[in-house]
Amino acid sequence: MSHVTYRIVPHDGGWAYKLGDSFSETFTSHDLARAAAVAASREQRVPDQTAMIEYADAAGEWITERADGHDRPRTDVTG
Repeated sequence: MSHVTYRIVPHDGGWAYKLGDSFSETFTSHDLARAAAVAASREQRVPDQTAMIEYADAAGEWITERADGHDRPRTDVTG
């Protein structure tokens, strides 16, 4: 099982959560960014159906892959 850590960081004059090289939207306070990261973290642990997903990698290239809906990571939030 994989492990995912959301980090709360300063971003664009406010706060965001960061996963790898990707930032969330910008929040006006650390508390709001942390609450959003905790919500995203919880949602990521919920089993779902297997599906095809799309996302942009660090270079901005779109990736399409199959996501096993039952192989959920352990998650946490820092910062």
